[in-house]
Parts: sequence; structure tokens; C-alpha cells
Amino acid sequence: MYEPDDDTADLRRRLAELRTEHRDLDDVIAQLIENAPFDQLQLQRFKKRKLGLKDAIARIEDELEPDIIA
Repeated sequence: MYEPDDDTADLRRRLAELRTEHRDLDDVIAQLIENAPFDQLQLQRFKKRKLGLKDAIARIEDELEPDIIA
């Protein structure tokens, strides 16, 4: 059975992985654009993946630090 600290550690580890992948995609997109001509469909897929990562990052951040209205 997971302890709350284990869940938090897992979330933080997953968050770090997602942030790394997001940064890596930034670099891939920049290189792709630099080396014209480039595949527009591939670029769109990378950008869509990057947006999905951003959403996943936001969800995990919210789970780690929920907004509590007092």
C-alpha cells in the first residue's frame, strides 16, 4: 500500500520527466524550424504533443499544490 509520501514522490518524479520531455520538444521544434524546409505535419504533431505535456504538467502541479479557497 502506498503512503502519501510515496504518492507525492511519484508525482514529483513524473513531473520532472514531463518537464524534461517538454524542454526537449522545445529544442526539437526549434531545430526543425531552423532547418527549412520542414515537414509541417511533423511540426504540428510535435506542437500538439508539447501542449499535451503542458496540460499534464499543470494537472500534476495542481495535484501537488491544490488551490484552496479559505
